[in-house]
Amino acid sequence: MLKLRIVSPEKVVYDGDVESVVVPGTVGSFEILNNHAPIISSLTDGKVVYTNRQGSVTLEIHGGFVEVKQNEVNLCVEV
Repeated sequence: MLKLRIVSPEKVVYDGDVESVVVPGTVGSFEILNNHAPIISSLTDGKVVYTNRQGSVTLEIHGGFVEVKQNEVNLCVEV
């Protein structure tokens, strides 16, 4: 499981466990799974899709950044 935290300037959008996250990187979308290599990447306008125990959730974003480190995924985005 991954620990996902999505924050925007206004609020914490999501903070919890997920199985996977798909983000709109500036050179193409990519998926983050358990034990992903550490990465910091900029994000472009698009959809963040994460899957938790309740199912898949889609969030429309307007750019931001993602950091992945030791099964923790932090997104700082404009929603």
